[in-house]
Amino acid sequence: MLMKRPPEDDNATLIALGDDPERYYGSLDSDKTEKTQAEEGEARPQDKNVFSDGVTRIDFVLVWEEEVRENPKATEPDGKAAGTSQDMHQKYRKRFLSRLQKVGIQMDKKVKIREKTRITYVLLNAPWSVLCYYAEEISLRVPLQVVPHKMSNWSEKVLQKLGIANVMQQDVPNPPPDFYTCQFRNNKLERFLGSDNQDTFFKNTQRHQILYEILARMPYGAMKRGEVGIDRLVSENIFTAAYPLHDGSFEPPPGQVHPETLSLRQILYQYWARWACWKKYQPLDHIREYYGEKIALYFAWLGFYTGWLLPAAFVGTLVFVFGIWLMMTDVPAREICDGTDNFVMCPLCNICSFWNLSSICITYKAGLLFDHGGTVFFSIFMSLWAVTFLEYWKRTTAILSHRWDCSEFEEIEERPRPEFTAMAPMTLRNPVTGAEEPYFPKSLRFNRTMTGCMVIIIMITVVLMFLIAIILYRTILSIVIYRSKNPFFIFSAGRIASLTGSVLNLLAILLLSRAYIFLAHILTRWEMHRTQTKYEDAFILKVFVFQFINFYSSPVYIAFFKGRFVGYPGNYHTLLGIRNEDCGAGGCLIELAQELLVIMVGKQVINNVQEFICPKLRSWWQKRKFHNKEAQGKSDVCLPPWEADYQLLVCEGLFDEYLEMVLQFGFITIFVAACPLAPLFALLNNWVEVRLDAHKFVCEYRRPVVERAQDIGIWFHILQVITHLAVVSNAFLIAFTSDFLPRLYYRYTTEGSLKGYVNFTLSFAPESFTQNNTMCRYRGFRDQKGHYLPEYFNLLAIRMGFVIIFENFVFFIGRMIDMMVPDIPEEVEIKIKREHYMAKEALAENQSLGQKVYLEEPEQPMQELRQRHKAEPQPALPQNRTPPLRDTDSPPPTLTTISEDQLLS
Repeated sequence: MLMKRPPEDDNATLIALGDDPERYYGSLDSDKTEKTQAEEGEARPQDKNVFSDGVTRIDFVLVWEEEVRENPKATEPDGKAAGTSQDMHQKYRKRFLSRLQKVGIQMDKKVKIREKTRITYVLLNAPWSVLCYYAEEISLRVPLQVVPHKMSNWSEKVLQKLGIANVMQQDVPNPPPDFYTCQFRNNKLERFLGSDNQDTFFKNTQRHQILYEILARMPYGAMKRGEVGIDRLVSENIFTAAYPLHDGSFEPPPGQVHPETLSLRQILYQYWARWACWKKYQPLDHIREYYGEKIALYFAWLGFYTGWLLPAAFVGTLVFVFGIWLMMTDVPAREICDGTDNFVMCPLCNICSFWNLSSICITYKAGLLFDHGGTVFFSIFMSLWAVTFLEYWKRTTAILSHRWDCSEFEEIEERPRPEFTAMAPMTLRNPVTGAEEPYFPKSLRFNRTMTGCMVIIIMITVVLMFLIAIILYRTILSIVIYRSKNPFFIFSAGRIASLTGSVLNLLAILLLSRAYIFLAHILTRWEMHRTQTKYEDAFILKVFVFQFINFYSSPVYIAFFKGRFVGYPGNYHTLLGIRNEDCGAGGCLIELAQELLVIMVGKQVINNVQEFICPKLRSWWQKRKFHNKEAQGKSDVCLPPWEADYQLLVCEGLFDEYLEMVLQFGFITIFVAACPLAPLFALLNNWVEVRLDAHKFVCEYRRPVVERAQDIGIWFHILQVITHLAVVSNAFLIAFTSDFLPRLYYRYTTEGSLKGYVNFTLSFAPESFTQNNTMCRYRGFRDQKGHYLPEYFNLLAIRMGFVIIFENFVFFIGRMIDMMVPDIPEEVEIKIKREHYMAKEALAENQSLGQKVYLEEPEQPMQELRQRHKAEPQPALPQNRTPPLRDTDSPPPTLTTISEDQLLS
């Protein structure tokens, strides 16, 4: 049943408010407990993440900056407007903080004056009672029992079987234990592991998660305008920052220190983020313990992907070496290089002159590095590699998501986004729970989604316009170079135009990407997705569709369209009055390899430089800005942790990291037939990428709020689509762009050698095109009238047949791999069933409660029990025992042992 919210209803409950929060939570007195701990000396003296009392733990920090007015009464022409804005911000902050106090959040305020700026830090703490209440509210998972397990990697198992020493293994101290867990219930507190210690029962990340949930759903203004949550307050500069604190410095203390005494952040730095750890496994359980499941899954995927690139890079390098050997022994290459005046070629443009085929000797040999029979094998190998990689990643995801207690997060535990809850115009009664839930009509969301699709189409059109501009640029630049009459530039005109066009294309790609990402954020927010996972999936899909066209349009044009619609001498086709662009003298495959190297490797180099230099420059500027003149030059100034963390950079999320890797995955699979070295370059880049990202998160970024995730989200489905496109792309690339099939056809129709192959691939220009009785040649299978020869149609049939056979063979093998590799390992399925059983036992009502309910309502249950005894004979209960209510959530009563003779009698 749908219900429309009345216009005046602006009091939707996102966070439970109350004057006395203690009566809603656990029965333990947090203040008393903290004082007792202080008296007993349990608080660690070295812990600086505490309030002024030295005991209360800091769970979150809110910061805002204000300009210090020397003369508050002085007014300026625009002082009224500025004052009004500042007063409004102050009003919102006061309302927001007062509501936080109403729900029981404790606060401690710190003020720092730096030159003309007042920086206010509000330190937040959630008492035990608040933690208990909201842990149940957000279905936080807590431990039931320790599960012994040993973290292992697939490469470690392979090396053990081969008997090879594993140099990548390292012993990381303080490994986080694994637990059987279930959702927290306050009335079952005693059944959870470690419930007797309030300080350690909830982990730091869980405390941060609870605080952020409260902050994200706390309204500060009109709900119908979406004035809710800390994220909007920060985006509107009402608060400058909101973050949890790091666990101290990342640098270990000086001198000899036992590894087990290091903090978790220091362990991550010492065993993960340092460049000296470049060949070691990542401590994924430690990463998850400190940063949460979402970030840990990213690094798990990145490490898994990088490891799988090792065999791909090895095979690709062997194929490239085979191309070098073929370049030395190839018969057509010798014919071209030795035949000085045998093949006079037609001009490549309207003002160009005739040229000799022997002038492209070096270019033709370079093309053989990528265009030979080995690339066919490598294309099949990479297609099957991609399928197998995704299948085994699904298994790894199942293992990690179960061990990290997030295998049912999206289906059961994920809550609606605060913005959706605040701005949904209607409510819908949940047919299962009966609760009123916010609802956004599907028809309205469909209209908004279609509007977003139209914007995407417009942006894709802009990309294609840039592509056409690059094509025209290359053609015009070639003409300008030919007119310069400089022999050196004329000889290299095609390569110069192609290379500069690739660089311009890369710059256009990077420019358009930034503009579109900003636009995609606005569109996705406007579409009103219910959960954060759906919001991120919609945003990722929008950006990736655009980026796919943006990055891959130029390689696709070179691979499948360039040189296909040129015509022939005397009958050339034109675009906007300019002759269509033809492949260079060495063919299109060498140009495609050049384009891939420029875009893929160039983008990787630019990104790595940005990720290495930009954070350091921004961090330096951030620290310089916050240090006043007195503190400048004093390196030993000891800052409180909330100030030190405020000077760090804001974590910008994982979208850019995933996008970079997925685009790279597309380059090494979709166009791998043109560049066998692409996996090697990807491997080298990713080995650096792991440490760069680790260093950023540990040393440069503020600590991000823990986010749970079940898997890598829609990125996995995008990888599956790319894998299918790679099979189709490689099939057409080998069939229509490579010389593999024409060479094979020529061997079959002749004595079996490639002698005379160059002459076979060249046609004579029509007599009407000849000048000064000069007969010229061009690439094609036509007669002197421009008609196609039978060899063209024979080759066309062979090419289409190859595409069909290649695709079906690879897809069939891929499906067999999918069937042979189960998505969830058998031992994980057993652990999942075991955990469900334990959770049911832990949350079940005990016998005494069942007896209490039975005594309060004796009549109806007794009648039901009598009827059941008449219909179904049951074993006798022991004397003086009252049967409990039959409840699916209750454990069975303890029965005495009865012999078979007693039952038969």
